[in-house]
Amino acid sequence: MVQCNYEADLNAKQIQAVKTIEGPVLIIAGAGSGKTRVITYRIAYMLERGIPQSGILALTFTNKAAREMEDRVKELTGRKLQNLTVNTFHAFGVKILREEIERLGYRKNFSIYDETDRTELIKESLRECRLSVEGADIYALGQLFSNVKIGRLCWGDGADPAFEPVYQEYQQGLKVFNALDFDDLLVIPIELFQTYPEVLDKYRRRYRYLMVDEFQDTSFTQYRLMRLLADQNVCVVGDDDQSIYSWRGANYENILMFERDFPGTLEIKLEQNYRSTTTILEAANGVISNNTSRKEKTLWSGNKGGKPIEVFNPQDERQEADFIAWEIKKLRLKDQLKYDNFGVLIRTNSLTRTIEEAFLAENIPYQVSGGMSFFQRKEIKDILSYLRVIANTDDEVNLLRIINTPRRGIGKTTIRDISNLARKNHTSLWDAMSSLRYAPDTLFQEAGKQEINDFMSLIEHWKEEILGKRGLSQKVRTLVDEIDYWGYLVTEYSKNEKVARWKFANISSLIQSIANWESDPDNFDPTLYPYLNRISLLARDDGEDDTDKGKVNLMTIHASKGLEFPVVFIAGAEDGIIPHARSLEEGAGNIEEERRLFYVAITRARDKLIITSCLKRRRLQNTGDASPSPFLAEIPPHLVEYREDEPEETGQTAAENFFTMMKKRFV
Repeated sequence: MVQCNYEADLNAKQIQAVKTIEGPVLIIAGAGSGKTRVITYRIAYMLERGIPQSGILALTFTNKAAREMEDRVKELTGRKLQNLTVNTFHAFGVKILREEIERLGYRKNFSIYDETDRTELIKESLRECRLSVEGADIYALGQLFSNVKIGRLCWGDGADPAFEPVYQEYQQGLKVFNALDFDDLLVIPIELFQTYPEVLDKYRRRYRYLMVDEFQDTSFTQYRLMRLLADQNVCVVGDDDQSIYSWRGANYENILMFERDFPGTLEIKLEQNYRSTTTILEAANGVISNNTSRKEKTLWSGNKGGKPIEVFNPQDERQEADFIAWEIKKLRLKDQLKYDNFGVLIRTNSLTRTIEEAFLAENIPYQVSGGMSFFQRKEIKDILSYLRVIANTDDEVNLLRIINTPRRGIGKTTIRDISNLARKNHTSLWDAMSSLRYAPDTLFQEAGKQEINDFMSLIEHWKEEILGKRGLSQKVRTLVDEIDYWGYLVTEYSKNEKVARWKFANISSLIQSIANWESDPDNFDPTLYPYLNRISLLARDDGEDDTDKGKVNLMTIHASKGLEFPVVFIAGAEDGIIPHARSLEEGAGNIEEERRLFYVAITRARDKLIITSCLKRRRLQNTGDASPSPFLAEIPPHLVEYREDEPEETGQTAAENFFTMMKKRFV
């Protein structure tokens, strides 16, 4: 094992955080203070001290962060780390449930419903309760069910009891189809631990050293899971100044709860920033110091000085977008930057359109975060649904998705009759279809029975071919050919074969991604169940796509958390946008979160920060006056340089300027 040189690689506070491995530890890690480095060195130090890999559990929030953490520890220690557990909370929940869920009446091969599957089950639950699907706000209903499940709301106390029967139907549907939603991945392990103390004791004895990253983003449910697991050797790492996910259930007060629940907690503050210039950090400190509900800390940097923060007041959003596009092109040539060195941050996605138009006009390559996930595309979901049904024939949502895709003559009437029989006999759809294979002619036409039989035979054949076996990617390719999905696409898009080819190319990309996953030397079980669990968890993460390099990053501030760029633009820094108008209505706590959001935006910048605040902005059909964000006034004035209203450089002038900069670049 490689020995780490802690004194050479870490500052004094980081060394203290790394080497204090006994007892409860709270590490307050400011933006850019090297918290991932501290966590990885801490794991390496534990291993050096003889603590077994299997006794360490590290929990974080995205698969990307977990992979990065594990890769860094491998690089640091020179070890394979096959028994080290570095997981997201949800992936760790799956790990527990795969071992223990049969105690609660589920089968081990449960399905994990993503948002699309969950939406379909909510709709079906509404129909079962004889309520209109068309008139329902499915998203709001999903949020309500989630809040009830995790205990944030109770029926009759914040949750409308009129929807309780629908919720019960939804829960029953999950159990019947041997499926879990994402809330279940945390709630059911807690239920297991509370119901079966011997199970909790097993996991507490297994994981004697627990670490939690991004602790300020934990929800109360995640805190409860951590609290149950943790004995005394628990370390949480977070920054209350970067808590920006209350709308997603995050509770920054978990930091206060931790100190209360673990008496004698050692608090270590990491305040040296390794990312930004002093100018940027002074601006961030000036803003966040106006929050009252926070732990006192002051970020500082060895990177003294820095360029002033530039503020520009364009006439409207169109001039704002043109300014950003021109500035990117100018700085790229002047400072020899790449397009992916730029981050353009916005408060809401509604602000992207004019900026995208300006980028397109100037031929600036860009990517927008938050677009449709690859795994949410219809053609990908269709193929994955086949795999999910092969893995779990009781998965009703995915079964209904593929029962007539590609079209095989099983119409709505047949599906309705199958559903009625399943409901009458309290069985799954698959069991109902099994009984109908040999139903009397009076119930089904012979053709309908034949189609059902053919479909079930297809699934049964591929269940035999795929389950527990290797070579998954090649088998999926053969399955796609057997169901003639290409022919289906050509029929569906008969007037535009380019669309059909594009969609089929996506399926080829899916198969290639399976092949890549299979060939990963760290993948010890390249079979169907682990693959489907991985896909369900990947689809949950935000900002996981690393394929679009060499493009300007246009994203919401929320999506930018954890990232950094040499040059950052904060667009739309206006009152009513940041802070958002809704937060102004909801009180002081929301204002403080909006300020934290602005703080996160500022601290994404390494070298240069440019902020735009329009004088007028169009909202819906009207253009009205806009006022600067009050947060701008909280930046110390000596750090700010206001840009003049520059005349547009077009035609010959722009060409001459670009030619001059190009000459400087290549001389």
